[in-house]
Parts: sequence; structure tokens; C-alpha cells
Amino acid sequence: MDRKMANRKLIRLSQLKNKLPTENLEEIDWVTFGVIVKKVTPQSANNGRTFSIWRLNDLRDLNACVSLFLFGEVHKEHWKTDQGTV
Repeated sequence: MDRKMANRKLIRLSQLKNKLPTENLEEIDWVTFGVIVKKVTPQSANNGRTFSIWRLNDLRDLNACVSLFLFGEVHKEHWKTDQGTV
């Protein structure tokens, strides 16, 4: 893990909202970790394609969740991932 995190900045999901206005995250090599705390049943978009929505949390602040939308190949590959997975 130390090798993979070398020269990267860890930003906790619960900190993300506060970091967006103060840091230019597009210019930083950063990572975050989250636990799938809720999965919405896959839905169909107006164009007929199916997508998933996951609610992620870092277990520090259970009120600070991030919604992750999965489309296309990412949805096809990961929609069966279990709730509780990191």
C-alpha cells in the first residue's frame, strides 16, 4: 500500500466537500477510499442504458456520503458488488 500511495494525497470522502473549493484536485494525484453503504437497484436512463448508484462513506462521518453513478462498462463489470465492500 505504501508503494501505491507514494506521491499521492489521501483525501477522505468526508473531507471531499470542503476540499473541492479550496484545492485544485485536477492538478493533484489524489485517492480516496469508501465503503458501499447503500446500493440503489439498477435503473434505466432515458436512452435505455442501465446504470447503478452507490452511496459511499468513509465511516468517519456517517452523514457525509458521496453518490457514485456507474455507467457503461463500469456498471456492467461492477453492478453486482456487495454492499459493505471497500
